[in-house]
Amino acid sequence: MKLLNIFVIAVAYVGLTWSAVTNPTLSDYEKEHINAIDSYLGECTVLLRSNGDFPLNSREKDIYLFGNGVRKTVKGGTGSGDVKSHFFENIEEAFINEGYNVLSKDFLDQYDEVYEKAHKTFIEELNKPFDDPMMAMFNTMGAIMEEPEYDIPYTKKGNIAIYVLSRISGEGTDRTVKTGDVLLTKTEEEMIKTLAAGFKKFMLVLNTGGPVDLSGLDKVKNILVLSQLGVNTSKTLVQIINGKKYPSGKLATTWTKASDYPKIGDFGEANDTNYKEGIYVGYRYFDSADVDVMFPFGFGLGYTKFVHNVRSVKLVGEVFHVDVDVINIGLHKGKEVIQLYLSKPQTTLDEPYQILVAYEKTKELGPGKIDTLQLKFKFSDFASYHTGKAAYILDKGCYTIRLGNSSRDTKPCAKVTLKSMITVKQLKNKLGKPDFTDYSVVSKKKDSLLSLIFVPKFTLSPSSIKKVTEKYDKTYSVPDEVKALSTEEKAKLVVGDMDDPVGVVAKYTVPGEAGRTHPATGVRPLVMADGPAGLRLANDYFIDENGAARSTESPFASMTINLTDEFLAIVNSMFPPPSEDAEIFHQYSTAIPIGTAVAQSWNKEFAEKCGDIVGTEMEMFRVNLWLAPALNIHRSILCGRNFEYYSEDPLITGLTAANMVKGVQKHKNAFVTLKHFAANNQETNRSGNSSNASERALREIYLKGFEIAVREANPKAIMCSYNLINGVRTNESKELINDILRNEFDFNGIVMTDWEVAKFSEKYPLPQPSNVVKATGNVFMPGGEENYLQIMESIENKTLSIKDLEISAAMIYKLAKEVEKAENN
Repeated sequence: MKLLNIFVIAVAYVGLTWSAVTNPTLSDYEKEHINAIDSYLGECTVLLRSNGDFPLNSREKDIYLFGNGVRKTVKGGTGSGDVKSHFFENIEEAFINEGYNVLSKDFLDQYDEVYEKAHKTFIEELNKPFDDPMMAMFNTMGAIMEEPEYDIPYTKKGNIAIYVLSRISGEGTDRTVKTGDVLLTKTEEEMIKTLAAGFKKFMLVLNTGGPVDLSGLDKVKNILVLSQLGVNTSKTLVQIINGKKYPSGKLATTWTKASDYPKIGDFGEANDTNYKEGIYVGYRYFDSADVDVMFPFGFGLGYTKFVHNVRSVKLVGEVFHVDVDVINIGLHKGKEVIQLYLSKPQTTLDEPYQILVAYEKTKELGPGKIDTLQLKFKFSDFASYHTGKAAYILDKGCYTIRLGNSSRDTKPCAKVTLKSMITVKQLKNKLGKPDFTDYSVVSKKKDSLLSLIFVPKFTLSPSSIKKVTEKYDKTYSVPDEVKALSTEEKAKLVVGDMDDPVGVVAKYTVPGEAGRTHPATGVRPLVMADGPAGLRLANDYFIDENGAARSTESPFASMTINLTDEFLAIVNSMFPPPSEDAEIFHQYSTAIPIGTAVAQSWNKEFAEKCGDIVGTEMEMFRVNLWLAPALNIHRSILCGRNFEYYSEDPLITGLTAANMVKGVQKHKNAFVTLKHFAANNQETNRSGNSSNASERALREIYLKGFEIAVREANPKAIMCSYNLINGVRTNESKELINDILRNEFDFNGIVMTDWEVAKFSEKYPLPQPSNVVKATGNVFMPGGEENYLQIMESIENKTLSIKDLEISAAMIYKLAKEVEKAENN
């Protein structure tokens, strides 16, 4: 029975179909939150192809369901991105609950047998190299079994069939260009083609967190990216099939053949990953190199059709405005996204063909209805970084402004001329430089003369942009009460608290919390919970002898999904369950859609609503810092944690994160922690790998989203990434944290490390708490005695000054006092 319980926990962790709760009774807040999210979920789904066969009519109730995602539906990825929701129904259950007659149960039963056998073999082989269960646990974290091949009889002709293809990925392991992962298996490809040819109505549904290679499926006329939408993933698919919902999402990352993705830069290297592609990431590369992709950035169909017409354009100072009428010319209701792009002159610097500078989504439009959207952007917000000048510049020449509904469907709507170069921001080069020259390409695309004759033309006046010169002179105040603390207390404040909860800490423990700050001065510790698809807490807990709330499961439960039953039993025995007479309490948080799905909605209001729900639950469970949102760039589709992240584009990344922050931080004592700062774009050796990139690429691509989120929403905390940048650890980089984040971005919150538990790095030294403090970092997580002693030793040998320690401790102290004051009011 014990092993069965562990198995249930493990399966729930990876987000598969089975749930520990059958027909749960939901509390009022759960119903409210699930319903609030549910009304937006169709907006996260992307219709890649449509021939008009869907939605089905109300009489069409007999349906064949095939594919690994029918019963093993994925609601989110693995690792810190998973949320243990109160319940979850798979796609088969959702169709049955909506009154459909599923005709393929025999096939699904046989597939389950094939899967279980393959998975058992996978776990055994994965654990074979290890004698110790703890070593096995840490070394198999995030490993995902590739989809197996099989030969099961199935019905090949009929009226209606849906094939659900699932892929799961997560923390600790990157994806691979292999069958069963990025590539379809031979079984999958053959079945999909056969079903598409044999059934009168057929849809391929992609229950994935990122792209899969769909080449060879040209004859499949209906393809839907369902994504992974949290608790109502399956229900959403049913309602899209029956027309109660409609897809209105757009791709936030380019989907194309695996062979189309560039191999210019490195990926998955053990020690050094060279970002040789520079600024040519995602559609910036595909559009500029004129690669014929399958489904471009910003693309998405609906059950209806739209046209848009420019109503007016104007340039006011440096702000460009365009008003656009969007008209539904189809037979169904829907929503459309209008996107504004900027093509810069190729005068001094090479530039991408175009970059996204604004976007808006219409309200719901019935057939024949019109909505007018207002889009705008400031030129200075999209200046290019000139490394030689150490400045953001707007080059002289002609700027073309383009309007459309994907990056491959844009047309000029205005031309703006700048007669001389403008220095927008004078900075200093930071973060070092790699030993290579960035890739560059000049697009051969040319606008026709006809397309440019009638567009409005403007001149941008240099006087409309005020030059900013960064002085890097930010000062930090230290309250007298912090100065009065002992050195020991100051040192404890800057390391996380890993001690067993006693005294003041026990009062604030949250079961399943990810960590907390140290109550060294008697102030309230700040409690942290993982994310970013909702609060990742323990569902069941008890109160221990110290009055602390304790999870009923092992603290390593999230890492044990790939252990054999034998190893699982050993690990579990190290953390005995509560006594038989202990009272068990429950807490349930809401699983929101994965980050990529939220971005695919292109709906800022929805992002804020997701944050609002998380913030409400943070108040309820007394969590202070949500370790999210995560906003690293989809540099490669192979990054295992891309599902947590938003997009290949920094603008949609920054704005989605900013609105999520606004939703969370409107709540009392609820704050976010933007992560992972910065250039964390692979899981392979993430703790010992250096992301080597040019200053321009870092500033225009990898730091830009963080800058937008900081300026737009004022987050309270930021988490540094595990990796290094150009040979310097991000959490030890004063140039990154103090100079760029605090001075250039004007960030005023706390900076923490990721959970630094690595004991080995092949090439680079491990991070030291004292170096984090000197970089103006504030908390070394998860903390512990070893980290505290290292700080004290550094103070004693004068490699760390009391002043630097006080500055870092003061920021934590101030936030803790702010939370304590708000709690007492």
